[in-house]
Amino acid sequence: MRADAYHPGMPEFRVDRLWPDPALDLDLDAEFANLALPAAPAGRPLVGVNMVTTIDGRAQLSGRAEGLSGRADRRLMQRYRAVYDGVGSGIGTLRADDFWSHVSSDVAAQRVAAGRAAQPTAIVVAGSGPVPTDRRWFGHADQPRIVVVGATSGVGELPGGTEFLKAPTETPEPAWILAQLAERGIGSLLLEGGPHLNASFLAADLIDELYWTIGARLLGTDALPMIASIPGGSPWADKPREGQLVSLHRSGDELFVRYRFGGIGE
Repeated sequence: MRADAYHPGMPEFRVDRLWPDPALDLDLDAEFANLALPAAPAGRPLVGVNMVTTIDGRAQLSGRAEGLSGRADRRLMQRYRAVYDGVGSGIGTLRADDFWSHVSSDVAAQRVAAGRAAQPTAIVVAGSGPVPTDRRWFGHADQPRIVVVGATSGVGELPGGTEFLKAPTETPEPAWILAQLAERGIGSLLLEGGPHLNASFLAADLIDELYWTIGARLLGTDALPMIASIPGGSPWADKPREGQLVSLHRSGDELFVRYRFGGIGE
């Protein structure tokens, strides 16, 4: 899960747009204020993935994403959250990191002005293991929350304001998750990790957009990449999934890349 460390009143962040229509020294908030999503594919919510990696492709530093990028990237994460109905992560990320899926007050106001709920619905996908209910993720009374678990999960009572969904399979299937979200009026889902959850959506061919921050760092470790190996083999091993470059920005030595998949929005 991407670390949320932005607070109103922080300094203005500047970016260079490298592609398309190159331009230098732009205000990050203004540049991404009108971020437009393509229409969702027929019958399901649009799915975006937002991840940060090092130059050598590692998405974890001591088991977390914290420390892989700078403050401009964390503000950009808020801009991505601003246009999605739901923000999701896997249970492994919640166990490893005391994160939250809230947006800052200024972004919440912008969401309301655009006709959206002030806060995106926060979603955690679990299997059959325990859910750490002491995390800050459960602490925002103004944000709807959904916990998705597998069929044999023994998870008990969850904090108030949290909807509980039990899948018909041991591991919740991405297509089933999206169907449940669609029934609740969620038309777009932004995944923020971890790598195993991302892999399950890729295996099901359910990734439409990818927002990738490349932090100017090298690790040389065996930490997970942004998408873990797909169990049983990848359906894209011999014919890789082709992406379309949508935009490329720079903040200092970091790069912000946006890709689109599946021909949507064309």
